[in-house]
Amino acid sequence: MSLQNSRICKMLAVLGFVSTAALAATAPSAWSAETTVMVGGAAMYPTKNIIENAVNSKDHTTLVAAVKAAGLVETLSGPGPFMVFAPTNDAFAMLPAGTVETLLKPENKPKLVKILTSHVVGKAVMSDAIGKMVDDENGTHPVKTLSGATLIVKKADGKLTLTDENGGVATVTIADVKQSNGVIHVIDHVLLPK
Repeated sequence: MSLQNSRICKMLAVLGFVSTAALAATAPSAWSAETTVMVGGAAMYPTKNIIENAVNSKDHTTLVAAVKAAGLVETLSGPGPFMVFAPTNDAFAMLPAGTVETLLKPENKPKLVKILTSHVVGKAVMSDAIGKMVDDENGTHPVKTLSGATLIVKKADGKLTLTDENGGVATVTIADVKQSNGVIHVIDHVLLPK
């Protein structure tokens, strides 16, 4: 298959005219290998949106449950672009005992929405571009999230770190997981807004 036909097929898949299975069957193996990342034991397909991929990661079941409880599934399934800093189940488990269960209660939905949208940016930016911004700004770069919170991005031991408004620090453990509506960067701690 020519590169041009592959791009057309990919566009049709993103628009929903061609199934992901059909795309996988016709896409060159180099394209599949270069763009599909494994997260939580599942392939993250760049032709699927953030929600369609996240539900398959065994490392993100808590995040998916929280997104559902917050009513953000439709938003994160939308066209974006979005950059999501996605905490793992282990990251949520580091919160004080009972925190996740309390946040998932309907009466705490506004707080849950604020926390989750503090992990989302309205741009899809790859890690090398973020790293360049950090370098260009003398070692730190502020990132405004959809909640209005500001994260401070730095580099440590060759990895990107994010500091939330309370001084909590998360490290990007898997970067540049491409989605049809943005990009996911997996992180090892939950970021909390003020």
